[in-house]
Amino acid sequence: MAKVVTGGVAHWESVHGRWDPAVASWYEPDPVMSLQVLDELGVGTGEAVIDVGAGASGIAAALLDRGFYDVTALDISMAALQKARERLGPRADEVRWIEADLLAWTPPRQFQVWHDRAVFHFLTEQRQRRRYRELLADALPSGAALVMATFAADGPAQCSGLPVQRWDAAALIAELGPRWDVRVCRRAEHHTPAGAIQPFVYVGARRP
Repeated sequence: MAKVVTGGVAHWESVHGRWDPAVASWYEPDPVMSLQVLDELGVGTGEAVIDVGAGASGIAAALLDRGFYDVTALDISMAALQKARERLGPRADEVRWIEADLLAWTPPRQFQVWHDRAVFHFLTEQRQRRRYRELLADALPSGAALVMATFAADGPAQCSGLPVQRWDAAALIAELGPRWDVRVCRRAEHHTPAGAIQPFVYVGARRP
């Protein structure tokens, strides 16, 4: 079975084990753009959300703050999930935590919302992206929402010591396939804690 990224579990345990999330290049204090796209898709607090490649992201906390009560966070790294749990404190038990290699994972249920900030661009092989699309088909019913963010075409060529596949909006939408009603497509600039600027492409879609 294809792995999410070159290096697998050992690589990401090392990355998350040695980095303070607040100084890592991917860190954002508030997931503003993700929340905006969710709003534009009309996602409600009663919809089940899964955040894939969750890392130590603040999206779970932001969703709980908004009143979401069915939130799942998946990551290949236990170290990353542990830091996310620590960030949430007593509220950590309100989130379902899954330690898994995404592309080797079988969804145990369906979700109404799939959130992916910066996983898809690590899938540099077509077979990996094919498996990802299979997961979307299995995990999301008709009407479900997808929020995806990847490095833009002029974004970094590597992240966390690994190569990435950069995307412009049209190519990303085409790669996802025809079974999506794309409603949001936006460029955003992520300012890293070190002061660098990383261009991202955000896509928001509903499954017909």
